[in-house]
Amino acid sequence: MNEQNRFPGQTTIAPEVLLDIVRLSVLSVEGVSRLADTPGEINRFFSKGSGEGVHIVIEDDVVNTAVYVVLKPEYEVLNVAHAIQAKVGRAISEMVGMTAGNIDVHIEDVDCDIPSKL
Repeated sequence: MNEQNRFPGQTTIAPEVLLDIVRLSVLSVEGVSRLADTPGEINRFFSKGSGEGVHIVIEDDVVNTAVYVVLKPEYEVLNVAHAIQAKVGRAISEMVGMTAGNIDVHIEDVDCDIPSKL
């Protein structure tokens, strides 16, 4: 799009929408079982940009993201983490049109279906 075809004005994206985009992107990665709670869960009531398994900070049109996930046991941690980073970065840049900054992936646990002997 050249300068003559640009529309005047500004587009604003609600933090909740950005959280949903990141959340859905993470959950679509093969090997992710579910999102984990973010540390300091009580803090999310006092700040925007936090939610189940995702924390975002927006500075100068750059989106820095931290995701907290629980993985399925049969997947390699490093491969899943790289896939999450790629998918979240692509979603932020292509769907939202913002610059993806740091994408930190925190592996909180691995779901294991170990039968109990009790």
